[in-house]
Amino acid sequence: MNTYTTAGVAKIVGVHPNTVRLYEEWGLIPPTERKSNGYRIFTDFHLEQAKLVRIAFQVEVLQNGLRKKAAETVKLSAKGEFDKALASAEEYRSQIRREERNAEEAVEIARQILAGKSAEPASFLKRKEVADYLEISADALRNWERNGLLWVKRKQNGYRAYSSDDVKRLKMIRALRLANYSLEAILRMLNALERNPQIDMKRELNAPRPDADIVSVCDRLLASLRDAEKNAEKTIDLILAMKKKFS
Repeated sequence: MNTYTTAGVAKIVGVHPNTVRLYEEWGLIPPTERKSNGYRIFTDFHLEQAKLVRIAFQVEVLQNGLRKKAAETVKLSAKGEFDKALASAEEYRSQIRREERNAEEAVEIARQILAGKSAEPASFLKRKEVADYLEISADALRNWERNGLLWVKRKQNGYRAYSSDDVKRLKMIRALRLANYSLEAILRMLNALERNPQIDMKRELNAPRPDADIVSVCDRLLASLRDAEKNAEKTIDLILAMKKKFS
């Protein structure tokens, strides 16, 4: 079996040598043996495992535990538990596909709500009633209001009163948040809708301003998920090859 230095593995995989050391520290590759001078000795298994890490984390998709599932897959492979790693990778790919459907469906839900096709409860609900109906927390409602996604009228006693129109808007916001669009992206889309009801909502959601920060850039959720799915396929293929070679 071939052996490699830390720098050798780093060069082949395309990362910094310190990153390779972190892979070992985090349990993403197996522990290495050491020479008498303390230098690490990497094998073909370490090299292939480092390639797996690189592929698995190439796309930064954080929503709903996807990154955690990717890490679980890699760590199982690092332990040589290839069957468990494959099962985890299959779950990861399935979850990505579900998130893709969620992202697509969020826009369709928004269109249905705007077209008045959704049945709403009676007008003028209290905050807790709205939160319970939408299955979200009251804190989430407050956060959306603070960020300008919704302005709710108050009764004479000072309590907020949510109308049917408010609930429709909240259902649209909720759907988009579940699809992991940022508050800024949702606000941008809502503002654009108010200016022109015929806008392409998907384009608005996935087209951050040129001066937007990295959080807004991550609004390109669908593109990231599609890339993540491709990498999940590569991950499965590589684990299968490693199982055949190192079992």
